[in-house]
Amino acid sequence: MKKAKQTDKGELRGEYKRLDFPKGLVRGKYAEGLRESSNVVVLDPEVARAFPNQRAVNNALLSLIQIAKKTARPTSHSTGRAKKRRAG
Repeated sequence: MKKAKQTDKGELRGEYKRLDFPKGLVRGKYAEGLRESSNVVVLDPEVARAFPNQRAVNNALLSLIQIAKKTARPTSHSTGRAKKRRAG
């Protein structure tokens, strides 16, 4: 079996013509939009070593969310009535 002939990286394949790309060839023209709309998160190497896979990361984050909800302080301010009752 013959290997496919490799073309120079700067050249287009034979089936394409430069006229097919009126605005020219632009490397990474969709990169910024993808970066903004993507939900991919890159972990620091130290964090990545602590979690073997996606499931482990998700479980840890869900556990953290549950703990945060349980230990969150009420957002409403006290009216002071309970304090007045205790003071007598």
